[in-house]
Amino acid sequence: MTTKRSVLVTGATGQQGGAVARALLSSGHSVKALTRRPDSDAARQLAGAEIVAGDLGDTASVVKAAKDVDTMFLMGNSYEAGMEEETRQGILAADAAKAAGVGHLIYSSVADANKKTGIPHFESKYLVEQHVERLGIPYTISAPVAFMENFVAPWSIGALSQGTHAFAMPAKRVLQLVALADIGAFVAALVERRERVFGKRFDIAGDELSGEDQAKILSQSIGRPINYQAIPIAVARQQSEDTALMFEWFDRVGYDVDIAALHRDFPEVRWHSFADWAREFDWRALERAYSAA
Repeated sequence: MTTKRSVLVTGATGQQGGAVARALLSSGHSVKALTRRPDSDAARQLAGAEIVAGDLGDTASVVKAAKDVDTMFLMGNSYEAGMEEETRQGILAADAAKAAGVGHLIYSSVADANKKTGIPHFESKYLVEQHVERLGIPYTISAPVAFMENFVAPWSIGALSQGTHAFAMPAKRVLQLVALADIGAFVAALVERRERVFGKRFDIAGDELSGEDQAKILSQSIGRPINYQAIPIAVARQQSEDTALMFEWFDRVGYDVDIAALHRDFPEVRWHSFADWAREFDWRALERAYSAA
């Protein structure tokens, strides 16, 4: 029988943290959801979780929230906080976990962050990883690849609603992807395996396929033609040097998760293929994006 754990989830009102909180709750664990906005709609949607106010940059608030839990899920957000601040907050929060006596710290990084990619927002997470490793407390690193949900994010869904799947990679270049629900289920598996995953780092992915093949699956799931469009790197660079460096690395090197081995080693996670994910997604979101355009 699985021991029920008490888990502090940071970033619980965001996409990844929310997926982790929901997976833990559905597995019967107790969840404390740390958020700067306890009165937000996202916080209210976490039915069954104890919502606690706190900020990763405020060590005292994290120590207070973590005092009576046995596990903590820690993640940062470089897009919101900036990369230097993400690193600073991650280190402070990891220190707070140690001060509070948390028995298992799970840090969410990014796949291949430990391989000198030169991508700034990979490097900022790896600095936190290194600090976590040196802390001397039981830890596990969960390192997902690109999210399948990125294709329906605010910066993508407008073009998709017009019939274009636009991404800054060649049409035939393969990219590894993972569904948010699988990240949540994987973290729940880490919580439950506990001692068996101490000191380990896991790069995680659910599927790998080209942009061209992604567009074919999207066409089938949405029920109308979706065409793939390769965005020039120069256009991506106008938006963000960090993003451009990431896309160049995707094309030149790319994620290298051994997907078959990972799925064999963690059979308790459902592991959505991209087709599974696209089939289950509520595509009414496209209609809303189209009408808002």
